[in-house]
Amino acid sequence: MFERFIAYDKQLLLYLNSLHTPFLDQLMWLASDRFIWIPLYLWFLWLLFREHRKNFWVVLIAIALMVFVSDQLCNFSKNTVMRLRPSNDPTIMALIHLVKGYTGGTYGFYSAHASNSFAVATFVSLTVQNGRKLLIPVAICFALLVSYSRIYLGVHFPGDVLTGMIAGILTGFFVNKLFNLAVNKVDSLRLKKTNPKGELK
Repeated sequence: MFERFIAYDKQLLLYLNSLHTPFLDQLMWLASDRFIWIPLYLWFLWLLFREHRKNFWVVLIAIALMVFVSDQLCNFSKNTVMRLRPSNDPTIMALIHLVKGYTGGTYGFYSAHASNSFAVATFVSLTVQNGRKLLIPVAICFALLVSYSRIYLGVHFPGDVLTGMIAGILTGFFVNKLFNLAVNKVDSLRLKKTNPKGELK
């Protein structure tokens, strides 16, 4: 059963990776670059700041925790499972279309790009309430594009990416829950420091 899944995973990777064009090469290369998304990250931060101005420091701590947990879980999985990336797998590496000779690290299970992008998308979508009609589709498209780019570039199997997506969604969900608990606690402490007129002591 597991061997059959691995075989299907390789076949799907080869098919998706074969759908390449010069334009898509450039697009997916950029999509996989974390720095290209800085304007989007700043927009996310602005939305979070606008809605949680009083507790923005809690937002920053939550984001730092989320990225740290997402990265460390991914690194632990890669060093434990030790599944070779498609670009390093001797059974198919000659068939992989690479962009700019990029092969990534040795192991690829599971995708940190997919995990981090979906963690951010999930956390922001759950934490921001105002303007979600625009935010949610943008966040989902961002996470999907980043995740798919890893398959297109031949550095992750679809299974690596799917697992990363699930891990990221769960990470973003649980960090959002912790964030809500922390904000409620901070607000409660803030209320205890106010006088009957509602002014800070």
